[in-house]
Amino acid sequence: MLSRLLPHPFLTALLAIVWSLLVNEIKLGTIVFGVFLGLLIPIATAAYWPNRPPVGRPVKLFSYMMIVVWDILVANVVVAMIVLFKSNKDMRPKWVVIPLELRTPEAITMLAGTITLTPGTVSADLSEDGKALLVHALDAENADDVCADIKHRYERRLKEIFE
Repeated sequence: MLSRLLPHPFLTALLAIVWSLLVNEIKLGTIVFGVFLGLLIPIATAAYWPNRPPVGRPVKLFSYMMIVVWDILVANVVVAMIVLFKSNKDMRPKWVVIPLELRTPEAITMLAGTITLTPGTVSADLSEDGKALLVHALDAENADDVCADIKHRYERRLKEIFE
């Protein structure tokens, strides 16, 4: 019974918090409506979530999110410096193929989203068999270094979280 009322408790809490942040005020009505949305949306979309993604270590997920936020902040500064101080002919854009060890769609989606959210890189394509991700880097000396950095910084952590 509780699982039908609260099919995704983390999503419920997240939706309630996001609603309160969007409204930009903490009042009883805002919190009640946020909780109402947090309960209603997961129930209404439960049919589209037949299996929950396995998150084995939520603490590692939180640390992963903090690393991604830090990397986004640093990459913003780096990209700003590239845009301001490098000419187009000095830039070294690269297409990089990242061989994936991740197998779950949720983990691959998080990796692709992380890469795209980080300024200076964009996930462009996933191979048909799901074993490689095509990434474009705005300015990179060596494609192998970009690949190694993504695998070490993100994919390794996502494997720990999802598998």
